[in-house]
Amino acid sequence: MNSIMLMTTARLLIPLLLLFAVFLLARGHDAPGGGFIAGLVVATAIALHALAFDIKSARALVRVHPRILVGTGLLISLVSALPGYVAGSPLMTGVWVELSIGSGGVKLGTPLLFDLGVFLVVTGMVMISILWLAEEEGA
Repeated sequence: MNSIMLMTTARLLIPLLLLFAVFLLARGHDAPGGGFIAGLVVATAIALHALAFDIKSARALVRVHPRILVGTGLLISLVSALPGYVAGSPLMTGVWVELSIGSGGVKLGTPLLFDLGVFLVVTGMVMISILWLAEEEGA
């Protein structure tokens, strides 16, 4: 599609969508949001890029094959389930670590790691679907 309005809008919206996805991913284990929704937002940004420009540039935007995203996400999700089990609790029990940064602290935990895995799986799977459909339409 060669619409100058769509291209300009995509250039403005894609960075905002990616930033919003990071926000959703970061707050997801404490409030609504998380890896699933963040993955859908990133896939939407890539679909918008594919519509505004072309499939080849959308694939180049990601730089990683979607199957690698899916596999890495599954591995991260699996690894996030193990620390609680290793500590003697049931599988997928949350484990948190507090990091001191400046005068405050940040608590990072396995639920965020699990959300990151879900994020990668959803992003990869939706990208596979979108890019496959777009290529089928062009064929």
